[in-house]
Amino acid sequence: MPYETSAIEIAIESLREELESAIIYGKLADKYKDKEIGVKLRKIARMEGRHAVFWSSFLRRRGIDPSTIKPRKARILLYSILFHLLGLGLTLKILENGEIKAIETYARMLESPDISPDEKAELKNILADELLHEEEFATEETKLREFMEHVRDAVLGMSDGVVEILSVSAGLAGAYGNPLNVALGGLIVGVAGSLSMGIGAFSSVRAQRQVRLGVLSRLVLAVKHIPDAFINRVKEYMTRKGFSREVSEKIAQEAVSKKDLLQRIIAEEEFGIREETLEKPSKAGLYTGLFYIIGALVPLTPYFLLLPVDISLPLSFVLAALMMAVTGFIIAISANLNIKSKMIELVLAGLGAAAITFIIGRIASIILGIEVE
Repeated sequence: MPYETSAIEIAIESLREELESAIIYGKLADKYKDKEIGVKLRKIARMEGRHAVFWSSFLRRRGIDPSTIKPRKARILLYSILFHLLGLGLTLKILENGEIKAIETYARMLESPDISPDEKAELKNILADELLHEEEFATEETKLREFMEHVRDAVLGMSDGVVEILSVSAGLAGAYGNPLNVALGGLIVGVAGSLSMGIGAFSSVRAQRQVRLGVLSRLVLAVKHIPDAFINRVKEYMTRKGFSREVSEKIAQEAVSKKDLLQRIIAEEEFGIREETLEKPSKAGLYTGLFYIIGALVPLTPYFLLLPVDISLPLSFVLAALMMAVTGFIIAISANLNIKSKMIELVLAGLGAAAITFIIGRIASIILGIEVE
């Protein structure tokens, strides 16, 4: 039975991951013994332990000894390192990323005809537990909210800085043999790029914010003086969402009586605007420009150390690859994407662009006869 084999493989991996998660959450709880977050972490650790018991029983009923399945010490050590490097908030985001995959896997298993009704009922309880993890740690993730709101600007700046300056420095290295020339040329481009990116982000976000605030201000006036004019719109929005006509009518009537609620509904449904998510132009510009120059300095470091070009060039690629992997890591965490895939995607794209630029530089050097030693 192909699915039964697949279900057993899934159960083995799930047991291993639940055992590991129980240990990881337990170790994190030990760091906060006398705090509320420590209590929550301990609660999650016990929850993961119960899930492990379910998978152990699942395997035992199918003739497999669950005691042979051990947690991976390397993964537990990795999360310990991440906690010390990134703090609790980001570590929890990474754990949550892995739990999303588990939720998808468990949901697929519920469709299997080879799982008993009792097992499906317990698996539904496990799914509910996994979905509740995010609520348990809402306070910790709130501390990351401002950074995560600007992560797009930071990632845009950093990835552009790394790729563009790696490409520029690779092209210069292909045309010139002097590492100082490469470093200074790359730095000039980096500073100019940082200013350009920062100013561009500031202007773009400022214009977008002004437009959205203008829409909100007009809504405030309209809602204040003619709220009844929006009743039919609200009913239509709610009906499109799947609510019955009767429920949509009640929601519309209540919204009209609460002007703040009515304003939010119209702003979100008709204009796609959430007032709390309006980005600040100054911070957008600062994050973009700052992270651009940080990204730019990474591939230039070997050249500033005046290492020979034949050493600086591959080392520059290695450092840039590491930085792009970090960028992909941040994107994956913020968007709940597959971490490994996103990291590989950015590294290959960045190194490919730089390699092409290096080849162009070498061709230009040969054709034009430029060679500075």
